[in-house]
Amino acid sequence: MTTEREDRLAIADLLQNWAMWRDAGDWERFRTVWHDDGWMMATWFQGPAADFIRVSQEGWAKGVSILHFLGGISVDLAGNRAISQTKMTISQRANVHGVICDVVCTGRFYDFLEKRDGRWGVVLRQPIYEKDRIDPVDTAIVPKINAGKLAALPGGYRHLAYIQEEIGYKVKRDMPGLKGPEVEALYRRGATWLRGEVVTPQMLMQPLAA
Repeated sequence: MTTEREDRLAIADLLQNWAMWRDAGDWERFRTVWHDDGWMMATWFQGPAADFIRVSQEGWAKGVSILHFLGGISVDLAGNRAISQTKMTISQRANVHGVICDVVCTGRFYDFLEKRDGRWGVVLRQPIYEKDRIDPVDTAIVPKINAGKLAALPGGYRHLAYIQEEIGYKVKRDMPGLKGPEVEALYRRGATWLRGEVVTPQMLMQPLAA
């Protein structure tokens, strides 16, 4: 039997490995942070972890540059289940209307975790997007952003969505932010998970449901 402290340390280690191995392109070890039925939600992708790894590899090969930086980690434990929240930034570099730019989005990873056969793994990962910005790498050159298109995108990740759509991704428009019904629904599902009830990926695909 492990102690609560050992479980918390194992989860923190798992979450740090997620960012390190994904950003380093260490795909085989990256697979080990997920359970086989793991599911990833992101602005540009929603689906099984195995498919997320595949499309991430494809993007890596094409030069897509997405990096993650982690801050504090909070873990709520309930037996073999846990909900974790990790402060993070997502940093993406891309060509925006002929200008190389960086987008930095600040938020949290909200993870549904489970211990199976003695191993913790990610079952569902849902980022929370709180605020973002876009900056040209060369500050002497400013991209001509389409103000109308930018304003139509979700506030917490509008610059990230803008840059991702410019390079061809389809962006989900109702992801959780710092406040609002989407994030409140996510918190309710987290509480449901800790009570031992079923939480499916399809629930996260419909964040406005009560």
